[in-house]
Amino acid sequence: MDGAVLIPDDQGRRPYALVLGNEKGGSGKSTTAMHVIVGLLRLGYRVGSIDLDARQGSLSRYLEHRQRHVEQAGADLPLPDHHRVFVSGDAGRRKAEAQEREKLQAAFSALSGCDCLVIDTPGSDSHLSRLGHLNADTLITPINDSFLDLDVIAEIDRERREVLGPSVYSRMVWEQNNQRVVNGRRPIDWVVMRNRMSHIEPRNKREIGVLLEKLGQRIGFRLAPGFGERVIYRELFLKGMTVLDLPLGEGAEAVSSHLAARREVGNLLRSIGLLQDQEA
Repeated sequence: MDGAVLIPDDQGRRPYALVLGNEKGGSGKSTTAMHVIVGLLRLGYRVGSIDLDARQGSLSRYLEHRQRHVEQAGADLPLPDHHRVFVSGDAGRRKAEAQEREKLQAAFSALSGCDCLVIDTPGSDSHLSRLGHLNADTLITPINDSFLDLDVIAEIDRERREVLGPSVYSRMVWEQNNQRVVNGRRPIDWVVMRNRMSHIEPRNKREIGVLLEKLGQRIGFRLAPGFGERVIYRELFLKGMTVLDLPLGEGAEAVSSHLAARREVGNLLRSIGLLQDQEA
């Protein structure tokens, strides 16, 4: 890539970048990003966040709701140092890409003192999305647990349950991974998380699991447990809160639901390698 933008390495120290990437909407990407951010903050990490999907702005709006809840309710909620990077409006491709590189480099420089960066990317192929993936130490790709959503990572013959080849998105990840290696960075640790598994028939669930295991070996990712289909994840958005911010609630059902949701977040952080024997 001409003019690649990489997080600066200051005397061998730079933030660890976790990038949320998926070219299909509705997979829970911003929800996952927010819970990873808060999980890391509550573990004591200095966290920066970057929204490369700034026009849609789901992560930015989530954090705006959180800031407002802190100010209006006096809630004690940890916040990251957040930056938005917008797509250039310049009509010329080279000039537009140069402007986007400059904006992203400025965000990286401003967040250089952080331990971790969480970067949310657009749900489509774009210059900014590619730059985001280029900087992924860990790439987290949430997918809904269905055969329909598997085409994010591979071309699938749905009738015969066979893999025909990698998807356009997977090939893009490979390209950015190769560019990282050329620039002296470690390969991307690609994690695919299975979201919203609760409403799937057991047989389909097993078939998807087997197919994903095969895809992981062939395409180069590892699997992580995702988030269940829980109303609570959607309800918390308007307050800018996560399940990690909540008291356990009242009643056996509420306590059980909150604990299960917290375990889901903790299991994801363990899969990434950022949580050991502590609880999120």
